[in-house]
Amino acid sequence: MGESLSQRLQHPRRSLGDRHRSQAEKFLRLSNQGEGEFSVNIQWAEQNARQALLHDFTHPENWRMLAKIKVLLADDIGIRALLSDLFAVLGRDPEYVSQLEDVSLLDVGSELLNAALQNDHLDSDIWIQSFDASDVDSFVERFLKLDLSDPRCNVLFGRRLERLWDIAGSDVCIHLGKVLLSHRPQNYEMWTNLGRAHERMGDYDQAWLCYDQAQSYAGHLTVRDDFKERMESHFDGNSSVAWSRPEISVRKDFLVTMEKLSTRFSDSVIDTGASNEEVHVDQSGDERRLENMLKNGDFSSAFFLSRRLVTSGEMWAKEYLEASKLALEGKDDVIIP
Repeated sequence: MGESLSQRLQHPRRSLGDRHRSQAEKFLRLSNQGEGEFSVNIQWAEQNARQALLHDFTHPENWRMLAKIKVLLADDIGIRALLSDLFAVLGRDPEYVSQLEDVSLLDVGSELLNAALQNDHLDSDIWIQSFDASDVDSFVERFLKLDLSDPRCNVLFGRRLERLWDIAGSDVCIHLGKVLLSHRPQNYEMWTNLGRAHERMGDYDQAWLCYDQAQSYAGHLTVRDDFKERMESHFDGNSSVAWSRPEISVRKDFLVTMEKLSTRFSDSVIDTGASNEEVHVDQSGDERRLENMLKNGDFSSAFFLSRRLVTSGEMWAKEYLEASKLALEGKDDVIIP
């Protein structure tokens, strides 16, 4: 079975990225040496550089290679688009590039790109080495303002959050993890991390809910089933009450919380009630809201609302659940400038 787009994004193929970058370097060298037609060689170089970046957006050399080729092609529009794309991945405002519309990026584009890569490293292991405990508050403040719907940005900040756990602690990181997932619920890697954190804390209902989300999105995982086995083994003979998965009301409350978080950047107005306990099922009203969410591109909100309704036994919402999942998967289709 082939990997889904979300699975490929979660695990960048460094070997394929390196291979395509090597090919790009070869064709770039041929074009500079005047061997063969320049236009043919440079086109092959650009095509391979794009493939390298598509397979592995976490390697800074893949960004630098494509930028170098665009400068050689005098592609001012292309270097602007590439810089905007990098800013989106790093969680920066791409509008910063538009402020340079009167400046030729053929002259300074590579310099700006290099500065961004050096100051905000794409490798999370390198990034965390320069992180200080005093930076936690500023990181949280920045994190909560980000639009993390870009799939690569979502994966990148998920990896950073994973490295930050020992410094910032579970209280901070669990909340930020849920914010991250409210933008892109198919990030099964973060669901798994949240499940483990809740399990360590003894919050088994929340752990199961997170593992369930992870396994629902990534069928190759068995984290929910493994957790169930651990819990049954733990309770077997140690308690008069056998462990059971969370009640429907707990699952609904969990999904309402995620639904509310997902509306932070939403254009759709969603009223989930004054409190989690006051959520009522109104098929006509909920169906209109789901249609409105999908129409406005608020796929995460539609996902959590429809899943809550299905959990409540409203099977008519299953159609909307599948539609929102397909739409979210479609947003993972990355186009390299």
